[in-house]
Amino acid sequence: MANLATNFIGIKSPNPFWLASAPPTDKEVNVRRAYEAGWGGVVWKTLGSEGPPVVNVSGPRYGAIWGADRRLLGLNNIELITDRPLEVNLREIKQVKRDWPDRALIISLMVPCDEESWCDILSRIEDTGADGVELNFGCPHGMAERGMGSAVGQVPEYIEMVTRWVKKHSRMPCIVKLTPNITDVRKPAEAARRGGADAVSLINTINSITGVDLDDFAPQPTIDGKGTHGGYCGPAVKPIALNMVAEIARHPETQGLPISGIGGVTTWRDAAEFMALGAGNVQVCTAAMTYGFRVVQEMISGLSDYMDRKGFTSTTDLVGRAVPNVTDWQYLNLNYVTKAQISEADCIKCGRCYIACEDTSHQAIEMLPDRSFKVKDEECVACNLCVNVCPVENCITMVRMPKGQVDPRTGRPVGDYANWVMHPNNPMARAAE
Repeated sequence: MANLATNFIGIKSPNPFWLASAPPTDKEVNVRRAYEAGWGGVVWKTLGSEGPPVVNVSGPRYGAIWGADRRLLGLNNIELITDRPLEVNLREIKQVKRDWPDRALIISLMVPCDEESWCDILSRIEDTGADGVELNFGCPHGMAERGMGSAVGQVPEYIEMVTRWVKKHSRMPCIVKLTPNITDVRKPAEAARRGGADAVSLINTINSITGVDLDDFAPQPTIDGKGTHGGYCGPAVKPIALNMVAEIARHPETQGLPISGIGGVTTWRDAAEFMALGAGNVQVCTAAMTYGFRVVQEMISGLSDYMDRKGFTSTTDLVGRAVPNVTDWQYLNLNYVTKAQISEADCIKCGRCYIACEDTSHQAIEMLPDRSFKVKDEECVACNLCVNVCPVENCITMVRMPKGQVDPRTGRPVGDYANWVMHPNNPMARAAE
């Protein structure tokens, strides 16, 4: 049976599934319940310094985006960091770590951007027994307006500076949590590495407004007739998170920098995708808030079964395996040609593929008199829009053309033969064009 235990920057946990810093990790009772359910680690909800008290709103804190079946696709939250006293949190962290020594426990931190504030809070958390700290440079709302969170994460110089302070004043492993609200996520990752960070975690939440009340004309969630932008998370952000993780994993200046993957992890498959793109573990929030802590059991059993089928004995066999296959557009093989193929046996004759292709694509599907549908190979550009709109799984598939065959649309050869004919050093190439 595959061993799911991980050793992430020296922090050991029985599996790669950690709860992200968020409402589910705000207090001792939640964290104990999470460990009992099987979570390998927890990032305690972000702690702040003992300055002006943090006061959260007492009205709605979440906006939502649902699918057609009301499945929760995304959450927008306007909640701030913990509003519980620092001493209470530190006491509970110490007690939990004492009782669960085999589980990872990381403390998320956010304090004003001066060395004294960081030095003070680090000295106070050293004796909790926690395994490491995560620097919250990502929160896009509330704290950012106070010069913390994404206000720091959007300035690489600040990231490097604060990370150096943390490494100077603490013995604990340091994870830097990155904001996605930036043009190029590689720049803050480079800064974190220069500052001495042991790892990065990403993504934090995305600036968003999930909806507008069309009676009150205010953003949702609405507090006394007003609304504000919040942080977006959940399954809908996964594609953005995967891309950013992959960019850091393959970037020459950040290759080898350990990554904790965050963003829409709901199933074991999501976790495996993050890990294949370079994440050493994953952090989860929205899935736990939607389905409860025991959702981790499905993640554990699913990942274990997948690794057994692939012959992987440990998570290190999976981490980063897809990174070499992530490339830039100009390096894609333009001689690789596929065509759509419709299974008559599976087709329910809804016509969605036909309408989508006819109205918005390449008019490559024809409707026959018996209302069956056929792909016109000479028009098909293999965009696979039809595959994505078809309501029947595997009814439409993309079939690769045999090597040496001519593409009916362009008249050009495809496959290995094309690699020779179209090679720029081949005098026949110009004639073939």
